[in-house]
Amino acid sequence: METIDHAILIGAVVMTLGILLGVFSARFGVPFLLVFLGVGMAAGVDGPGGIRFSNTWLSFLVGNIALAVILLDGGLRTRFATFRVALRPSLSLATVGVALTAVLVGLFATWMLGIDWKLGLLLGAIVGSTDAAAVFSLLNGSGIRLKERVASVLEIESGINDPMAIFLTLTLIQWITAPAGLTVAALAMRLVVQFGVGGVLGVALGYCMANVMERVNVAEGLQAILICAGGCMVWAIVQTLGGSGFLAVYLAGMMVGNRDRAVSEDVMRAMDGMAWLAQSAMFLLLGLLVTPHRIWDVAVPSLAVALFLMCVARPVAVFASLLPFRFSAREKGFVAWMGLRGAVPIVLSLFPLLQGMEDSGLLFRVAFAVVLASLLCQGTTVALAARLARVLRPPYDEPLSRERLRGTRSPGLELMQFQVAAGSPMEDLRADQLELPPRSRLMTLARAGSLVPLEQAVLRAGDIVSVLAPAGSVPLLSRLFLVAARPASWDQASHDFLLDGQARLADVAALYGTRKLTPEEQSRTLEEAMLAVFSSPPVEGDALELAGLRLTVTRMEGPRVIQVGLLLPRNAAEDARDGKDRLWRMRGKMRGSVSRPWRRKP
Repeated sequence: METIDHAILIGAVVMTLGILLGVFSARFGVPFLLVFLGVGMAAGVDGPGGIRFSNTWLSFLVGNIALAVILLDGGLRTRFATFRVALRPSLSLATVGVALTAVLVGLFATWMLGIDWKLGLLLGAIVGSTDAAAVFSLLNGSGIRLKERVASVLEIESGINDPMAIFLTLTLIQWITAPAGLTVAALAMRLVVQFGVGGVLGVALGYCMANVMERVNVAEGLQAILICAGGCMVWAIVQTLGGSGFLAVYLAGMMVGNRDRAVSEDVMRAMDGMAWLAQSAMFLLLGLLVTPHRIWDVAVPSLAVALFLMCVARPVAVFASLLPFRFSAREKGFVAWMGLRGAVPIVLSLFPLLQGMEDSGLLFRVAFAVVLASLLCQGTTVALAARLARVLRPPYDEPLSRERLRGTRSPGLELMQFQVAAGSPMEDLRADQLELPPRSRLMTLARAGSLVPLEQAVLRAGDIVSVLAPAGSVPLLSRLFLVAARPASWDQASHDFLLDGQARLADVAALYGTRKLTPEEQSRTLEEAMLAVFSSPPVEGDALELAGLRLTVTRMEGPRVIQVGLLLPRNAAEDARDGKDRLWRMRGKMRGSVSRPWRRKP
């Protein structure tokens, strides 16, 4: 009985220490996951804790369950709309990219570690895939907002690349231990089963889960537990049938998360806690499993492998995989740098240990060292890399609260609350004359704890307003009701004015264009002209130059470009502040293309 008490106390102390250190280290950009790994190692046999833990099977079990919950949570937050622009490049990265990374790392590891080339390829397969836990954690916790195409590719790639990594790892293990049973037909069938069974059953079982969640009315905490139980059940069923349980649980989560009535915001917050619990428990346990002094013995060659992976193999694989797609060199570079390694390589490195393979301990130690180097080098520089690559979306403040509107035929509507800030564009304007984004409506106005009738009311600083609007209107509404962020520098600014997508290109070019328009361009709107230039469907944040105009897609609804940002050269921008009357005179002609709340202030 005393042993159980001590075990519970030690577990609680280690978890608490990891969370508190994580909060402190986040100020310096150190990922939470790296902190949990460090705390686990400190509590282990070589650290002050002195805990002797060598249960590989338990670590493998906890790792698989945790990854299932993490991928389920990631799927719940993935919108169907992201697949419009990210599915094909993500599939290319998850297949061709993983295989190419594995081969390059395998050949380098063979030379650096002096091991058999088959064993080197196995190590390459183990560390070849990005980790969903690390990617989801850093994207959600770094506080940065990436361009939609880049963020979608990273999320979907990390969610679906596990089947290829598992296929390569199991195939190479069989090739090393029992090569007689390997045939080309068997390998092809295994790959098809991994992706096919995982994909089909993931969608089908996810559809069933979504229908159940829509009809079950229980407390939010129980709903989150029900979703986790269902996700683990999907993982187990698909794994039993030979498919990829990780792919299936990610797709199942996506099927549930895209049903408005299946999950609420409260359930999503509860799932966020479940995902953090899974990540922290998994990384603490994996930290306990490793023996740090044995990693130190292979530190130099492991660091060389990690640097080769981050600086050579991953970039080569990303640039080759994204070659057919419209990505800039900066975007490809950022995707390459975000190839974070985390729990997946460590869990995959347990396969050879469970098989009792020769040199399996070496593979585990090198994989662990690669994960540490990836989290330390890549994980701490996400924000810096995003700024250098210029893949950040314009910053904005979140509303006080937002709640998805349920039981409506209009998908994506949310009820949001904003506090009118002093100096904001909406201050001192009448409530019934506000110019809000399309499909947005002011619902209530509260002042000093009391509701104020909207008729004839004038907004004051400190008022609390409730707005019903599409989820994609948050950035625009934030700029309306909240104080604008400090203007960005010339090479980072996205726009000086916001224009309606239906404004005529000829009208805008007449003011700031530097070349004559072609006959086709003369009759086009901004939306039509931009869609004609883009070689693939654009996303918010995409920019181009047209007739000397620097235009950025700032808001989309489905495939439509609703709003366009116009970025002027600095001297023209200064002149524009004095020439706003010209734009106002053209307002009727341009169908409301320049809206007063977004004007620049002198």
